[in-house]
Amino acid sequence: MVNDTISDMLTRIRNASRVNKSFVSVPLTKMNQQISQILEKEGFISSFQISPDSKNLILRLKYRSNILRNVRKKESCITNLKRISKSGLRIYTNYKEIPKILGGAGILILSTPVGVITDREARSLKVGGEILCSIW
Repeated sequence: MVNDTISDMLTRIRNASRVNKSFVSVPLTKMNQQISQILEKEGFISSFQISPDSKNLILRLKYRSNILRNVRKKESCITNLKRISKSGLRIYTNYKEIPKILGGAGILILSTPVGVITDREARSLKVGGEILCSIW
């Protein structure tokens, strides 16, 4: 039994991307599905689908290839994932104080009254909420 499904999902993605796995399976929850939609929309993963048994989400990770010294190397599009608001310490913000990650290169995922959205969408809609995680 996992208490914090979001941090479990982020840890699974981080571990899979470090060993260059193509797919990673995470437990199916509404929150994980909404975060996966954002990751796909922002270009951090290729795609996601619900497994046939309807218990897991299967995420297809996205890589870019670099050629260094005539050797082709796969690099993950996800450099880092960080859980910000935890079960022991919730972090809330209004739309004016939403921090920028790497000068706008990364994204924050927020849980707001209008749903789970990115920091850019929250600023444009002028809504605040709980900062779930940062990705760059």
